[in-house]
Amino acid sequence: MKTLRDIGEDALIDRLIDLVPQDPSPAAGPGDDCAVIDRDPTSPGLLLLKTDAIVEHVHFLPSAEPRAVGWKAAARVVSDFAAMGGRPEHFLITLALAPETPVAWAEDLYRGIGDCLETFGAVLAGGETTRVPTGSAAVISISATGAVLRDHVVLRSTARCGDAIFVTGKLGGSLQGKHLDFIPRIEQTQWLVSTFKPSAMMDLSDGLAKDLPRLATASGGGFIIDPGALPLSPGCTPQQGISDGEDFEILFTIEPARATALLAAWTARFPDLALTRIGEITAAAQGMNLTGGWDHFRSTPAGA
Repeated sequence: MKTLRDIGEDALIDRLIDLVPQDPSPAAGPGDDCAVIDRDPTSPGLLLLKTDAIVEHVHFLPSAEPRAVGWKAAARVVSDFAAMGGRPEHFLITLALAPETPVAWAEDLYRGIGDCLETFGAVLAGGETTRVPTGSAAVISISATGAVLRDHVVLRSTARCGDAIFVTGKLGGSLQGKHLDFIPRIEQTQWLVSTFKPSAMMDLSDGLAKDLPRLATASGGGFIIDPGALPLSPGCTPQQGISDGEDFEILFTIEPARATALLAAWTARFPDLALTRIGEITAAAQGMNLTGGWDHFRSTPAGA
């Protein structure tokens, strides 16, 4: 009998979505950073839907500060809204905790969630609490709505052959602590979609080795990158920059004719955040392969 470890995360998702009814005409369905719902074709705005969960011993260790864990839980969702060119609005929080969890831990977790919502203009709409068996891992699950202008929404599946590939910030080193205090790139993507709208975009949560192939495949192409061009966190190797995951930077593509102007405008607008051209989209048969990255059913969590 095949197990989830045998097939991996992406294959599991492909199998599961075929087993349930789906929107026959979605603006963007399963497979993007958020679902995109077109409630009113006459409206300039689209609805974004997102759900995400983090699990103790997988996404954070018991020794992590609960306020930082709360920030991470919410910021992951905000990052996905950023990757679609949108903004977060209403959050639903589900906590699954063991009965022996200290009340102070849960309160500080919520303070961290609140820090993130306040920073990015979102609000709590509701949620749920439930128990896990004594000694089991804590689970924080978040569902949220967001909004994006129809003309600003960017998908993973619309890159074109020859497009330049860019990443924001620096890659690698998530276990050094940045996975708990990263800043979702809402400000930067709002600027991008209104001035240099990318042809495709997503956030980097599972590592460049996993996420770039997803974008290229969704767009029907391949990719080539220059490992020597990767912007690396201090002390990281190119392979760590490709594989570590949980960077929560933005990966996007744009027509090469606009690349030089984009870099100049970006440097003027965001002088403290790097933007780096790392490669280009190719025809599917001409691309390269990357190894590494995070797969929930094949990778072993650090500290587990």
